[in-house]
Amino acid sequence: MSKVPDLVKRLLVGRALRSTALHHQLLPKRVALPVFASDALSSVAYAPQEILVILSIGGVGLYSVSPWVAAGVVLVMLTVVASYRQNVHAYPSGGGDYEVATTNLGPTAGLTVASALLVDYVLTVAVSVANGADYVGATIPFVAEHRPLVAISIVTLLTIMNLRGLRESGVAFAVPTYAFMIAVIGMVAWGLFRLVVLGDDLRAPTADYRIIGQQADLAGFAMAFLVLRAFSSGCAALTGVEAISNGVPAFRKPKSKNAATTLLMMGLIAVTMFSGIIFLGLKSGVKLTDPAFVARDVIIAGHPAGPGYYQQPIIAQVASAVFGHGSFLFVVIAAVTALILFLAANTAFNGFPVLGSILAQDRYLPRQLHTRGDRLAFSNGIVILAAGACLLIWAFDADVSKLLNLYIVGVFVSFTLSQIGMVRHWTRHLRTETDARARFHMMRSRVINGFGAVMTGLVLVVVLATKFTHGAYIVCIAMPVLFLMMKGIRRHYDRVAEELAAPEGHESEESLLPARNHAIVLVSKIHKPTLRALAYARATRPSTLEAVTVSVDADEANRLREEWDRRGIEAPLKILDSPYREITGPVLEYVKSLRRRSPRDVVTVYIPEYVVGRWWEHLLHNQSALRLKGRLLFKPGVMVTSVPFQLASSDRLKGRREPSAPGASRRSYQHPPKDTQVKA
Repeated sequence: MSKVPDLVKRLLVGRALRSTALHHQLLPKRVALPVFASDALSSVAYAPQEILVILSIGGVGLYSVSPWVAAGVVLVMLTVVASYRQNVHAYPSGGGDYEVATTNLGPTAGLTVASALLVDYVLTVAVSVANGADYVGATIPFVAEHRPLVAISIVTLLTIMNLRGLRESGVAFAVPTYAFMIAVIGMVAWGLFRLVVLGDDLRAPTADYRIIGQQADLAGFAMAFLVLRAFSSGCAALTGVEAISNGVPAFRKPKSKNAATTLLMMGLIAVTMFSGIIFLGLKSGVKLTDPAFVARDVIIAGHPAGPGYYQQPIIAQVASAVFGHGSFLFVVIAAVTALILFLAANTAFNGFPVLGSILAQDRYLPRQLHTRGDRLAFSNGIVILAAGACLLIWAFDADVSKLLNLYIVGVFVSFTLSQIGMVRHWTRHLRTETDARARFHMMRSRVINGFGAVMTGLVLVVVLATKFTHGAYIVCIAMPVLFLMMKGIRRHYDRVAEELAAPEGHESEESLLPARNHAIVLVSKIHKPTLRALAYARATRPSTLEAVTVSVDADEANRLREEWDRRGIEAPLKILDSPYREITGPVLEYVKSLRRRSPRDVVTVYIPEYVVGRWWEHLLHNQSALRLKGRLLFKPGVMVTSVPFQLASSDRLKGRREPSAPGASRRSYQHPPKDTQVKA
């Protein structure tokens, strides 16, 4: 049975890889694009839709400003892509925004960026998977009825795939991602061909519907606020751009060049799909509104749609207008869109663990996050990310509208601080650079990053102003909490490092040596484990050696003394009185008394322990030993040594019995003659 967990792990994760195989896990551009860009590319499935949904609050008439809102989103996206191309060249180590902010703005800014990104990565998984479950639920009633359960199951599947390793998961995700890109770009191209060349009239399924605006006749500040809110929701299309700068170490050499090229390809493809979908959506008469009010606000043939009405997503409506509802290509578009939304979470699965590893290396997170697992992936980071996403999905009932209100705050915090940091980076290098060509490139990069800082800063203000009361306040609370937690972890590690620092110099090293070592073997009765512990303690050549037992029953203590003397065991036996029948207290007091008499001496306590093979046997043995060990570990100058004795049931865990060897045999243990017993 002990091999079952390992067998399951091997089936799910695969065989362990040597550390020397790490270079084989590095990604070429054709695989890196779907691995790191699936989040940004998949955002075209909901970012254009969110623009129209928010504008519909003021009535369908506000759809006329959606091209300008979309143009603003495209401008910000191109700016961010251009800015991050400078980042990957300047900081190829994989720290991304965290490294840029820490190096140029200080640890506080770096930790702010890190807390923002960690929160946003968790939200990326929750939003993408929940949105994918929505698409599937539109055609499969079971999924719609059990949406949180299905979403959590998908997160679990993605976790297993990523635990198998970066390259293996990348290859698995490449085909669906490329299928989505080809399908959407093909749909946009065919739709434009029908409009421009053939002169066809594209009609979405909702073209003849009417939408009742929740707040009609908006004007002035209220209308501007609504447009800005639509813009902030559309900026969800920018999420995932930073993942490439965090994942530069995963690229093949030349890492920076390949990462910058992949970033450019991702930006151009995302802009093309985003612009094409919203253009065709407007041309075909797509109507969308808030899902919470769809039954009331959507008017079909003069009547409210009612609770049974399902609002098709924007891509599905555009596909219906371009290819025909229910056609083969319509089904393909719907299928690959749902799939890419599930796989979009993979961007976070590659960004979060890498960032967590860097933070752990800097002692801001537990060191376990810095260690690679069996498949050379940062397994602990992957598992923590999945757990956080599942918790969010469960807490918000996989409701995309609610989760989206928490989204993109963190990513624009990191965008802004990163670009400000890059401006300082180029300014610092310009002070010492004398080559004219190099200075020109630096000044150009500084202008790009400066413009990016202004743009992302403005978007951050808009996002906070328009989304704060709709759920963004939760992120504004979570980020400081995470920030303070990481600060606390760093203080703990620094305090421990200072406490454990070894002093330099020969004299200081000698001062660490104890004057003497008093060995104590705890005894309950005379049996094989006791004799083995005595023999092992004597083999360490302590300054003094004695056996100690606690008298909870006077008759038993007397019988133990008589047998001890009869056997002629040379080690003295000390019996500690315990009027309240407690074992731990008297031993602790005795050890403390030894330490008080000789503070420079060390007391080593040897505790015989049984090694058992069945779970229920653990409940029957070693309980007193565990309690005592736990208390002794807090006593300065006291060493605790467990002397294991394998019972017969432990053989089932080894699979076979070990051959007899000195100190290894158990049941063949023979008592030596009386005059040599303590030398056994």
